Amino acid sequence: MTDKLTTDEGQPWADNNHSLTAGNRGPVLLQDYQLIEKLAHFNRERIPERVVHAKGAGAKGVFTLTRDMSDYTKADLFNGEGKQTPLTIRFSEVAGELGYPDTIRDVRGFAMKFYTNEGNYDIVGNNTPIFFVNDPLKFPDFIHSQKRDPATHLRSEDMQWDFWAHSPESLHQVTYLMGDRGNPASYVNMNGYGSHTFKWVNAKGEAFWVKYHFISEQGVKNMTEEQAQKVASENTDYLIQDLYDRIKNGEFPKWKVCVQLIPYEEGLNYKYDIFDVTKTVSHKDYPLQEIGEFVLNENPANYFDDVEEASFSPANLVPGIEPSLDKLLQGRLFAYKDAARYRLGANYEHLPVNSPKNGAHNYARDGFMAQGQDGSVNYEPTEKDSPREDPHAHIHAYDVSGQVGNYKTYDADPYSQAGALYNIFSEEEKMRLVDTIASRLGSIESHENKVLETRMFYKADHDYGTRVANAIGLDMDEITKE
Repeated sequence: MTDKLTTDEGQPWADNNHSLTAGNRGPVLLQDYQLIEKLAHFNRERIPERVVHAKGAGAKGVFTLTRDMSDYTKADLFNGEGKQTPLTIRFSEVAGELGYPDTIRDVRGFAMKFYTNEGNYDIVGNNTPIFFVNDPLKFPDFIHSQKRDPATHLRSEDMQWDFWAHSPESLHQVTYLMGDRGNPASYVNMNGYGSHTFKWVNAKGEAFWVKYHFISEQGVKNMTEEQAQKVASENTDYLIQDLYDRIKNGEFPKWKVCVQLIPYEEGLNYKYDIFDVTKTVSHKDYPLQEIGEFVLNENPANYFDDVEEASFSPANLVPGIEPSLDKLLQGRLFAYKDAARYRLGANYEHLPVNSPKNGAHNYARDGFMAQGQDGSVNYEPTEKDSPREDPHAHIHAYDVSGQVGNYKTYDADPYSQAGALYNIFSEEEKMRLVDTIASRLGSIESHENKVLETRMFYKADHDYGTRVANAIGLDMDEITKE
């Protein structure tokens, strides 16, 4: 039986197509509260878009653990071979707005929320194992350089290359982004990474360092620059539609879940600083270990409810998983939840997509859109029956010392890993990489920034820098001198 049309207060609604007017030609009556309420709600239907990762696609699925990891972590979702945990995932673009074409070259977000027996666990990463900056103080400036010029309101190659040319730590990620993987053919044809190093702690209190890798079982496939531009002109929502259609048609995408496990003391003394998110940890030194698989098998029932209102934060941790000393990660622990409070309100975690499957029990109360509250005590300590602390959730203790100061972040070698990445590429990939850089870096106005950036390519690998210099018409004498 078809439901009767009602207002939000449940009152029957007789006519949703014609306003109340004084006679056939008007005017409209103020007493038509159904019209007034409809217009008022419409004016408030848009919430602030995300400052970054504004445009994206989402799906639901399940993670299956195929290898018990209790020797390394007490986290429930990683304990017990065969254990299944429901999840929500959101793929996204970093820089563009909600309406921006989603095939434009950009880093892609790869955010996952696991609804575990001990609360929500989020891994908020990208389709790259590294990032552009490694100090949270620089993150807002980096994003400003990727957004629109304050004078022209246009996206600007000059702005982003100006930032990159003066931020040597970005070189590794720039090489990755300008390479073939900067334009994934679809969301299902890209790998995902937790990017940061995290800490795992087992039931004995032993700690290990871990890095997450999500390997596409569909294979990694990419678009050329020309293909991406053509698709962008035909369908600005191509990647969103592709993911939705695959799942709708029963082509459920899968990813292998792998980790790099690094012994605690070894990690602190590794040849690179494992907490520097602009660096990778060699697979030769610490091979990938497959521990499970996740599959996406359900589309959003409603995009706004299940994707737009979804909120992810690297601060959503569960017992057995903790932050590391990664400075950028430390800044993100605050920033993501604060962004959600701004976009969705103080009670955003009450929304179904963000709610833990076993409920939340604490003393937070009231605020906009509070719901499901009872008359239980809203403070502690108290003699009343109320939520109590769980010693199981205590974090792994570690020593902290040093003089307070503004320190340069990590080591002074932003070049070697970018050079190593360049030399993994085939000759054809190198040619496409240089062509892409030349079309973008070569278009900016600042000669100084062209030289600074190309000099960094040269320091990473002489052939790399020489090719870029030749492609954009720079004198090698300028590149090789300091």
